[in-house]
Amino acid sequence: MSDAPGLVLSETAQVGDGVTFGAHVVVHDGVVIGDGVTIGDGAVLGKAPQLARRSTASREAPPPLVVEAGAAIGAQAIVFAGARIGAGAIVGDQAFVRERATIGPDSVVGRASGVDNDVRIGARVRIQSQAYVTAYSVIEDDVFFGPCAMTTNDDTMARHPKGMALRGATLRRACRVGGAAVLLPGVEIGEEAFVAAGAVVTADVPPRKVVMGVPARLVRDVPDADLLERWA
Repeated sequence: MSDAPGLVLSETAQVGDGVTFGAHVVVHDGVVIGDGVTIGDGAVLGKAPQLARRSTASREAPPPLVVEAGAAIGAQAIVFAGARIGAGAIVGDQAFVRERATIGPDSVVGRASGVDNDVRIGARVRIQSQAYVTAYSVIEDDVFFGPCAMTTNDDTMARHPKGMALRGATLRRACRVGGAAVLLPGVEIGEEAFVAAGAVVTADVPPRKVVMGVPARLVRDVPDADLLERWA
């Protein structure tokens, strides 16, 4: 710690053994950092959320941020209070992870990607650069989410009644979503399904199906040779 210039470390933060801090890192109150965590230059850990007046996110004070053992937080990444970063996970440079989001063990959030509040991401997920996972989405284990892909959760575009529940997307185990694909609110991508790059998904995609186009349409099955079990 003494070798990290500009480190701002709250007295109430808990820091495990073998933690490496870059320059000008800020660690807010109550943050829990596990053993062997690496934190890049200019990262901010445990930032409190600032909510708009009409935000649907909870206004209760979030619990402390927890970064589990062996995780890595990239340069200038921002990880909010109430998030949980699993063991061995990576949050890339300039990425952000909002309050009450969970990132499973050995998952990767790519450079400049955003994970919004109340998102659940499983283990070994690969979220590529500049992707966006909107609030209330669920991503199960072993999913691939391509660069600049995004999920959405409000089909009224902010013209909904106060208190209406928003619905993110659900991505089932080992599905794959190509670069720049857009998933509309509430859609489910089935287990081992494949969404082609640039597709706009307006309806649920059944397990092991390939969809492409605008709007996305079913074109074929995912062959046995492409299933995760053949590549694990």
